[in-house]
Amino acid sequence: MDANSEESAEMYNFSVLRDLRKGAALTIAGLSEKTGISPAVISKLERNQAVAGLGTLFRLARAFGITAAELLALIESRTAQCKKETDRIAGDFHFRQIEFSNSKCLYAEAPKGARRSNPDAHRDDYEICWVLNGSLKIVLPYEAHVLSAGDCLQFDALFEHTYEVLEDCRIIIQHIHKQKRF
Repeated sequence: MDANSEESAEMYNFSVLRDLRKGAALTIAGLSEKTGISPAVISKLERNQAVAGLGTLFRLARAFGITAAELLALIESRTAQCKKETDRIAGDFHFRQIEFSNSKCLYAEAPKGARRSNPDAHRDDYEICWVLNGSLKIVLPYEAHVLSAGDCLQFDALFEHTYEVLEDCRIIIQHIHKQKRF
C-alpha cells in the first residue's frame, strides 16, 4: 500500500461489506455477479487490503439497496462518537442535551405551570417526548395529549406544538432527523 492507501485504510473499515453480503445471503461470487466487481477485489475489500473508488462504492451500494453515501457512512472506521452534554435554560425549562448529526436528546426539568411553545430547537424532525415523572400536556394543531410518568408521544416536530407542565416533571425529548425524501 502507498501512503495514501494507508491513510485511507485507517479512515475506512471495508470489512462491513462482509456483514452486508452475508445479510443479503450472497456469496462473494454472487456479489461479484451482481456488481461486475471481481471476486478478488471484493475479498480484498472485505479483508481491508484494498480501498474502493467511488464507482465501486456505487455498484456495491446498489447491490445492497442503499446509496453510496449510506455505504460510505457504514464503512467509516469510527464505530462510536462521544459528545459532552450542554446545558440551556428556555423559560422555566432547564435542558441538558446531547446532539449528533442525526439526532438530539434532551433531558428537561420544569416546574408546574411552565409552558414552552415553538421551541427554537426544531428542524425537519420527529419528536419523541417521554415523561419520567410528573405530568404535562402537549398541544398539537388538532389534538392534545396529557402524559404522565411512563407515557411517551411521538409526533412531527414541524407541527406547531406547546408543552404545558401540569405537575413538576422530568422528561426526555428525542429529535430524530427525517431521512431525505428525494
